[in-house]
Amino acid sequence: MRLEVSCQDRIGLAKDILVVLERYGINLIAIDASNKGFLYFQFAEVTFNTLSELMPQIRKVESVNDVRTVSFMPSEQEHYALKTLLKTLPDSVFSLDSKGRIRIVNESALLTLGMAEHEVVEEPLNHWVQGFNFSRWLSEPQVLAQATRVHIGQSEYLAEMLPIYLPDENQGSILAGAVVSLKSPARVGKQFNALQNQTAGFESVLAISDKMKQVVEQAKRMSQLDAPLLITGETGTGKELMARACHDASMRREHPFIAINCAALPDSVAEEELFGYVSDGKVVKKGFFEEAKGGTVFLDEVAEMSKAAQVKLLRLLQDGSFRRIGGDEEVRADVRIICSTQKNLAELCQTGDFREDLYYRIHVLSFHLPSLRERRVDILPLTEMFLEHYSQQLSSPVRRISAECRDHLMTYAWPGNVRQLKNAVFRAVSMWDGSGELTVEQLKLPSYAEGFGYFDHEFEGSLDEAMKQFEASLLRRLYPAYPSTRQLARKLGVSHTAIANKLREYKISKPK
Repeated sequence: MRLEVSCQDRIGLAKDILVVLERYGINLIAIDASNKGFLYFQFAEVTFNTLSELMPQIRKVESVNDVRTVSFMPSEQEHYALKTLLKTLPDSVFSLDSKGRIRIVNESALLTLGMAEHEVVEEPLNHWVQGFNFSRWLSEPQVLAQATRVHIGQSEYLAEMLPIYLPDENQGSILAGAVVSLKSPARVGKQFNALQNQTAGFESVLAISDKMKQVVEQAKRMSQLDAPLLITGETGTGKELMARACHDASMRREHPFIAINCAALPDSVAEEELFGYVSDGKVVKKGFFEEAKGGTVFLDEVAEMSKAAQVKLLRLLQDGSFRRIGGDEEVRADVRIICSTQKNLAELCQTGDFREDLYYRIHVLSFHLPSLRERRVDILPLTEMFLEHYSQQLSSPVRRISAECRDHLMTYAWPGNVRQLKNAVFRAVSMWDGSGELTVEQLKLPSYAEGFGYFDHEFEGSLDEAMKQFEASLLRRLYPAYPSTRQLARKLGVSHTAIANKLREYKISKPK
């Protein structure tokens, strides 16, 4: 039960109210005073009848204007606001008393220490944090703010320490303790880059595995060249990220980077969006190639581009110019073109779905992004990076990854690659249930088997049916590259008669 008493300032007022409370046998828990003409009293719950008698008695006290029940005391609101603020901070934060003992600790700090709150409160911070003597610093004649490197076990942190001073009656100050904040090297680096306002470039690309390091080195060299670049790789491998990094590391970085999803451009407007539109001799709309003047145009999933747009793109690459829809004027295009695809463009050229001459024009420089299955060394570092990023973005404490979850992350097939991993971590952080670890259940990854794709636990069918599905899928993928029964039979190590029968059974025709 809490009461708010509005009143005028008078010596002895609080004492007179306490006398009334004592008369009703009420044991006071807390009292707050406000300089805005309010007193607050907290005590155990009383009956409605007692409260009905108590409040008129308090109103009779001299200098009391009114009294009413409230939900919380001002000090409670401040206390829980502070706790909420500390809970949302991604850095580990400790509040120490003047002896260097922990008084308040946030959830990120508890996760860093791997301890519960009752295990660390009232204990010296130096039990866990080495490299700086907090109690000696707090006993110095003049305690000043400091920043130094410390470590917890094998992990290093930047410790920022601010003393807490309370004003005294003589306009001086009294040391009450300190606040210590621990930042990981990764967090410090991000803050430094943000302050420097530098372009991320390849700094945003995480590459721990040898295979990915080789790709990044290739991309860095190609970023300095102005020739067309083709980036291949499965869905979700980070093709746009690499294209943007190439732009940021090039001489064109001060100019626009425009990304275009060719799969999302309807054939009816594709040419207009890319090259612009003229009506009655006036430019109604500038195309992406014109808007990106001096910069880079990234054509994502270029295999989905319409035939008409392919012809115009080919001319642009050949002559360095284009015409707007409905116009006769030649427009010079000062752009670098970077394309990406998850499809086999060479096969599409054979089937006539992609222009062969355009393929050779965009394939001057190229590199292939490996799937996440081919760079498993990067999986856990990527998970930790996404976990920290989304925890900070969603104001959630950074969690550890459980041992079971680490094993699952490393053995999962990741058909959606880095994008799928990123989305799974975001979902887990956004649905945080207060646990200290990231678990397999929180990731909610759908079951997946290489060669078969996604499946559920209610799979119906026989092993023979499943094997036939796999066999048909394999033959459809290989037949374009080995377009005769003898070539395909030699590749698979079976007779050409057996292959011919299989192709007939699965209705797989010879590629055109």
